[in-house]
Amino acid sequence: MDELRPTDPARIGGHRLLGRLGAGGMGVVYLGRTDAGALAAIKVILPEHAGDEGFRARFRREAEAAGRVDSPWAVSVTGADTEAERPWLATEFVPGPTLYEVVARRGPLPVRSVRVLGRLLARALAAVHAAGLVHRDVKPGNVLLTTGGPRLIDFGIARAAGATALTATGLIVGTPGFLPPEEASGGHGRGAGTSSSAPGGSDASAGAAEAPSGAADPAPRTAGTASGPPDAPSGAAGDVFSLGCLLAYAATGRPPFGGGAVDAVLYRTVHEAPDLDGIHDAPLRALLERCLVKEPGDRPTAAELDTLIPEDVPAGAAAGWLPEEVVRIIADRSAALLALPGIDATVAAPGAPAVSGGPGTPIPAVSRRKALVLAGGGALALGAGVLAAVRLTRDEPPTGADGAPGGSRWIIGVHADLTGPRSAAGRAQERGVRLAVDRFNALGDQPFRLAVKVLDDQGASARSARVAEEFARDPEVIAVIGPTGDEAAGAALPAYDEAGLPVLTVSALQISFPKRANASFFQAAPSYAALAVPVVHRLLLRPDVEQLGILVDRAGGQAAYQAGYATNLLTPQLTTGTTHPRVVPAGTTVFDPVLTDLLSNRSDALFYAGDATGAARVARILADLSFDGPRMAQHTVMGPEFLEQAGAAAEGWEFVAPFTDAAAPDAATFAAAHRKRFDAAPAAWSAEAYDAAGLVARELAAVAEAAAKSTAGPAKGTASPATAGATPSGDGRPTRSALSAAIGAARYEGVARAYAFGQERQQLVGQDAHLYRVKNGRIRYAGPAPKPKS
Repeated sequence: MDELRPTDPARIGGHRLLGRLGAGGMGVVYLGRTDAGALAAIKVILPEHAGDEGFRARFRREAEAAGRVDSPWAVSVTGADTEAERPWLATEFVPGPTLYEVVARRGPLPVRSVRVLGRLLARALAAVHAAGLVHRDVKPGNVLLTTGGPRLIDFGIARAAGATALTATGLIVGTPGFLPPEEASGGHGRGAGTSSSAPGGSDASAGAAEAPSGAADPAPRTAGTASGPPDAPSGAAGDVFSLGCLLAYAATGRPPFGGGAVDAVLYRTVHEAPDLDGIHDAPLRALLERCLVKEPGDRPTAAELDTLIPEDVPAGAAAGWLPEEVVRIIADRSAALLALPGIDATVAAPGAPAVSGGPGTPIPAVSRRKALVLAGGGALALGAGVLAAVRLTRDEPPTGADGAPGGSRWIIGVHADLTGPRSAAGRAQERGVRLAVDRFNALGDQPFRLAVKVLDDQGASARSARVAEEFARDPEVIAVIGPTGDEAAGAALPAYDEAGLPVLTVSALQISFPKRANASFFQAAPSYAALAVPVVHRLLLRPDVEQLGILVDRAGGQAAYQAGYATNLLTPQLTTGTTHPRVVPAGTTVFDPVLTDLLSNRSDALFYAGDATGAARVARILADLSFDGPRMAQHTVMGPEFLEQAGAAAEGWEFVAPFTDAAAPDAATFAAAHRKRFDAAPAAWSAEAYDAAGLVARELAAVAEAAAKSTAGPAKGTASPATAGATPSGDGRPTRSALSAAIGAARYEGVARAYAFGQERQQLVGQDAHLYRVKNGRIRYAGPAPKPKS
């Protein structure tokens, strides 16, 4: 929860406002408390939309729809005024996390949890349909978890049967990946946008996907066919399909039709079977298959699902239906409520003694930092043993190069994969951070010393979430470098964001991560999409290339798909060239037909996005075909595996990579220091971690100085824009939020690149990258990757 802003009202509709739960382009959601003490989530429309009669009509419909649903498994409406100057809608406040957040943090749920989830949400949907409504946005972000069961939320795009949707013509409303095929089929064909609403998104409008001009709404279905029994509203079968997607996500940790570009997700939803790999419980798998059939009339109704699932309501408030880790997350949220301001809290006069009493004693306002401490206490009470399995590796004592005994000492955490699939990158990043800390501590007149604390997530999402919680709870950890991989970063984000802890990743490169409330997560490296820019310039800004063949091998996962998709999208935007793209499924071993197709369509150059084995096969085939045009593979292919499998055919292949090399002129001093400290040349990603830690150290020193001046009484005109918001935490140390703000405003010249971050999503500005080439059987550094001239 964020603090109220000066422009926010103090009260709305009999509710005293306590803070902001979220905000979007349409309105703000506040946490409020009635005079009787009941908490409520209050959605308030922004003034610029309150005067729009069409928008007001949609909001009125939402309030009416939510008020008609009567189920203990759907949040209930507690008040509304849709005719007010600023319309508002209040619902009961549920402090639990969303299903999306829980799965992202700890991984898939066990079978029993999924069954209970399915049965209770089926009952919620049955109540929705009994009210003559269709929810239309059933997804993990619209389900809150409590120890007593789930709660379905957000009826922002629900509508009555036969009602006309209040949306622009040509829009599909919902969330790609959880849309039924009868809705998704309208959105495929014209590139339904380049991004989709995350499964955890709560803004109903964020799930709208562009459809082809003139695409018709799904044909009305007769009673008793596509929508189930005669009293079920048309479109109810779509909610059942979405519920099947949601339960598959809960059971596997991934949407059943994958992720990535919206048009690709919609295509798979309409044409491909769901991916249910990993669901070994036969009855559960069979149930999901029934929910996910393409033909709406073949799906069970929500009421029928209630009788098909052999689990029932949890007894009382018992949390046995959920794993211990999830119970602990719920406890965190519930404990945080203890820190909320009381009703009309009294401010004691200066010097007055603190008062503690019985019922009715006013509760003083507590800061968000204090709330987090209380929440952490709840976690320890319920799940103290959970974090014991997290291994602390090479946490050096607070003396010598990593800090000095006595005085101020703050810690930079390294969240890395040290023993999993990306251990080489994780170990390189650890060394880079240690070297940066050495350098900082060696400088004189520093107001504090730095230390390094390293935690190994083993490349596993569930473990990554626990590592993040451990770092977030440690008050001495001021910032974290990591995580190493995309999935580990996504799983760690909720804990880091809740603690407001600055996190800089240099090797998690997916196109976007969910936007967080505290803006403390920084992607300090170009994303797969940003790397496509130098790829396009390298391959197409030459006189002998007019068409680029793009081969996306799904064996490379989302990294390959995002790189190939962005390269295909950007080529006509950045150059006068064209593309001929092909996508092959994971596990493809015969590439001859697709390469023949690429070359027969006059591809002058080729870009491969996939894994090392596939790249080696492609290299050998092209060599056999005597293709001598430019050949490039995604940087994830670089390494001995590609060289060994491709053999002589690897010669001349190039790579655009986000990491520099010891042979780069700008890295000479760093490389020498690395050899002296570790008796080895720096590996890939070490310089980038060194840069990130150096940026943190520099900004931390500036914020600490500003905090000290603030404590002592700042002189006029001394604050810089980057540190103007720095405030002491009460003990003279800077806050995590102040450091995040300083990092977000920083400009830093590092070994690998210049660092600056966009204000909207804290992503690296620019596409600085590095070019590598295979020469004489070795991958050699070839200099900075090409940049556009303008």
